[in-house]
Amino acid sequence: MKTIHGVHVKTLRLIPDERGYLMEMLRCDDPFFQKFGQSYISVAYPGVVKGWHYHRKQTDHFVIVKGMMKVVLYDERDDSPTKGVLNEFFMGERNPILITIPNGVWHGMKCISQEPAMLVNMPTEPYDYADPDEVRADPHTGHIPYDWSRKDG
Repeated sequence: MKTIHGVHVKTLRLIPDERGYLMEMLRCDDPFFQKFGQSYISVAYPGVVKGWHYHRKQTDHFVIVKGMMKVVLYDERDDSPTKGVLNEFFMGERNPILITIPNGVWHGMKCISQEPAMLVNMPTEPYDYADPDEVRADPHTGHIPYDWSRKDG
């Protein structure tokens, strides 16, 4: 898969012991780290699609800490060398990764586990309630060339 320009994937390492385990997600010495805005959790129920949207300013850092999600990115940026490229990531307990989503890249997610999935995001900007940094599109009837249905076979 050709990765969208500015997207970074970091494999996360579980450090287990007899008490449980620890998993680092984002560090200030990661080569792609820019700055910290806030952190939050977003939960999706099984089969639910949350998307599409992109941010004008902020960069997102997604980690799925419970369950599994399909996270899809679409690059529609005019000045990008990967304009028109779509990326699909299957993330969560069975594939612990962090993905960096640059501003201007459309993204959405779908819970693909049998239980609710929990996403932790550490964006570079705090949420501005008076002027949200978000452009939204319908996940099923928009202009983004993606079908959220399950692909059997």
